[in-house]
Amino acid sequence: MTLRVASLGIALILSARCAAMPACPRSEAADQTTKTSPELVRLLRGAAIGDHDAQFQAGLRYESGCGVAQDYSQAVHWYRKAADNGHAGAQSSLAGLYLAGLGVKQSDTEAMKWYLRAAMEGYGPAQNNIGYLYQTGRAGNSADVRTNQDESLKWYRKAAQSGSAAGELNLGLAYFNGTGVEQDLAEAMKWFVKAAAHGSAAACDQLGRVYEHGWGARQDYGAADKWYRTAIERGYAGARQDLDGLSEVAQQSAEDAGHGQSLSVTPHTFPRQSGLTGEGKEMVSETPPI
Repeated sequence: MTLRVASLGIALILSARCAAMPACPRSEAADQTTKTSPELVRLLRGAAIGDHDAQFQAGLRYESGCGVAQDYSQAVHWYRKAADNGHAGAQSSLAGLYLAGLGVKQSDTEAMKWYLRAAMEGYGPAQNNIGYLYQTGRAGNSADVRTNQDESLKWYRKAAQSGSAAGELNLGLAYFNGTGVEQDLAEAMKWFVKAAAHGSAAACDQLGRVYEHGWGARQDYGAADKWYRTAIERGYAGARQDLDGLSEVAQQSAEDAGHGQSLSVTPHTFPRQSGLTGEGKEMVSETPPI
């Protein structure tokens, strides 16, 4: 029997900013238009003389609006300069802007081109997002569902092996749902655990669901509670609802036990949806931390 529940959707990383720079201080983020920060001045000086890392960091600043007024066109400008010089993070971030149509005309074709360049350098977030494009039929190479599933799985596996938390989560979801591969709940659990260890809040929430319902692991409300709380601490919005649901089930279980009744748990159904999870903005097929 194939389980098609508890899928969080697919994880997509639009930008590398969460992995590449610390959180923007609240005061700096709030005061974006009054002056140019000294750090940005230094970055722009380095960028102007061809420092690829400085060009990338300048792009991150303009995209996030940290220390400067948010300006997607300027983000595109600096990402492109770094990307043309082989900077994988910039290539992936530029692809993300094309995918979202921020600062440039939206183009899945351009997004795929830049993701592929970054992926060839072994950049996990880009590999994950190529998997997303195939899974959602946006890769542009084939309308065949089976071909897209096979390619999606191949790229999620590459991303997972590169250490991408979103790639690990997406590969786990493929095994969990039997999408493009024979269903294997033990293998799914392995990748969920890896993704959680690499900071994925969505993977923590998925582990909570696994333990709550006994999908691929022994049912354990205590473990489910722990994972839901970890997901909440890491900023995963849906985990609060899941924790509340667990509390209701646990309370009912205790009441039934007191009356000598056994608890019958009906698994919730979680629709597949695109969303943000993990290393940067990655598509769950790496948000600020999953």
